[in-house]
Amino acid sequence: MSFAEIVHKQRNFFLTGHTKDINFRFKQLKTLKKVIIEYEQAIFQAVKQDLHKSFEETFLTETVLILKEIEYAIKNLKAWTKPKPATVPFQLLPASAKIHPEPLGVVLIIGPWNYPIQLIIAPLIGAIAAGNCAILKPSELAPHTSHIIKEIIVKSFDPAYIAVVEGGVEASQQLLAEKFDHIFFTGGISVGKIIMEAAATQLTPITLELGGKSPCIVDSNINTEYAARRITWGKFINSGQSCIAPDYLLVNKNIKESLLLAIKKCIQEFYGNNPASSPNYGRLISQKHFERLVKLLNHGHILMGGETNSSEYYIAPTVIDNVSFADPVMQEEIFGPILPVIEYTDITEAITLINSRPKPLALYLFSNDKNLQQRVCLETSSGALGINNTMMHSGISSLPFGGVGDSGIGSYHGKAGFDTFTHYKSVFYKPFLLDFKFLYPPYEGKLSWLKRLLTPNS
Repeated sequence: MSFAEIVHKQRNFFLTGHTKDINFRFKQLKTLKKVIIEYEQAIFQAVKQDLHKSFEETFLTETVLILKEIEYAIKNLKAWTKPKPATVPFQLLPASAKIHPEPLGVVLIIGPWNYPIQLIIAPLIGAIAAGNCAILKPSELAPHTSHIIKEIIVKSFDPAYIAVVEGGVEASQQLLAEKFDHIFFTGGISVGKIIMEAAATQLTPITLELGGKSPCIVDSNINTEYAARRITWGKFINSGQSCIAPDYLLVNKNIKESLLLAIKKCIQEFYGNNPASSPNYGRLISQKHFERLVKLLNHGHILMGGETNSSEYYIAPTVIDNVSFADPVMQEEIFGPILPVIEYTDITEAITLINSRPKPLALYLFSNDKNLQQRVCLETSSGALGINNTMMHSGISSLPFGGVGDSGIGSYHGKAGFDTFTHYKSVFYKPFLLDFKFLYPPYEGKLSWLKRLLTPNS
């Protein structure tokens, strides 16, 4: 079946009105939950084959987050779908107004390879809850997971409702040539620009979940042990292949030495003396990605790590010192297990450096200083701000997840995901009780009356 035929069948199914029925949506969300639980072990195996991730890490970063997201949608769906009353100016009475949420139609969701289950199923949950049909395009760079996603969807849903298209760049290009009611993309900035350009030709609205260099400021007023543990976990989980991983550290010089010693200790606690043999440490996705990251190791001073193995796409958890903003490692999103460290003496200087660069998807601050927390919140802009933690905001359904500026357009998770795939239609109702002629032509001699009635009080 061609891509055009899939889209055509989904559009016809959408026009039947079945997806608008809230009971239908409840049923599909429950079906998705059931099949994710049923296939959990197969998901674990597929992600391990693609990224060498432990079952426990896949549970923490993929399946449990999806299940929590489904439960949140089921719990709140009735409230989300209920039309909301809106106020009407007294001059227009008698009348009433409501805001009706309605589904967009047929949507395209293009997923990445780094969290290949979570980052394609989570937006699907929003699309289902909002009452849409959907076509999923998993990443070809995680082929085992892509196959499992297709198996799950084919088993559970009519392709006229939800379908999966596998393939590489050519498949994506063919899909983008079709007309969708929304395109949701998670991935890199360069591909995001291509998606945006293709969507523009069809005037298709888009959500872009991109990335960038997410800074991590470390103040001297911290619990060093806890900060080191949380930074190490957030940076090196999934071998650093996370769009919201702390990309680099901006460390107060007074705490730098003790923090780096604590990070070294955490790396050893997490992954042992030889992370290459640890069941808890993953691998990079491809040779191309590996080679790009190895080149970044040629600048600065490697404080810990630095070992590589091209046959396994392995780079050890690595911390680099003596790095400048002019070095290649600071010119692009790292997206790997390399953590550059830059010290600062004046927080104003650190904030200025952050603000001189594109707005990040996440910004992290470690500090017990409430005034500094407030200052960083007010003086910087980022998709999210994590204070004394890394990564955790992405697992909270009540928090919208998304970027700003170069790091993305739009958001999802929970109600934000429902909103992304929803059009809020304004409905205005006026009965045939009264009809004031002064609103209609001819207008001669009515201006003073119109101003008196309609002009807001000054």
